[in-house]
Amino acid sequence: MDRKPHVAVVDDDQRLRTLIEEELIDEGVHPVSCRNGQELLDLLDREQIDLILMDIMMPGMDGLTCLSQLRERGNSIPVLMVTALNDEVKRKEAEDHGATDYILKPDLFERLPALLQQHLQYNLQQLQDNQTSA
Repeated sequence: MDRKPHVAVVDDDQRLRTLIEEELIDEGVHPVSCRNGQELLDLLDREQIDLILMDIMMPGMDGLTCLSQLRERGNSIPVLMVTALNDEVKRKEAEDHGATDYILKPDLFERLPALLQQHLQYNLQQLQDNQTSA
């Protein structure tokens, strides 16, 4: 039995998380919900995640802090920063912290199928390459 890809949706807005999760289900992906960066870090200790969609501005641990901690731990899961901030400084900061992509929230639903195909395919290929070389 093939395992569906697991995608973490990290956003403090419950309504938006639910909408994204419904889209992910429609795309054949298993969504996992987190309200902030700390919940994501805790989740990664017990569950395999293939892709992360993460807001930048959240109470508690924000997206950039979480992203920085993920990369410091050596975690290479693709992280797509999904934000309402059309801000080049924040975009650069996200890239510097290791974000895979920076997507504006109004564009997410239109771009989601292509983003999933691109980033999940890349992640699955990396896993296969790592298993082959091990």
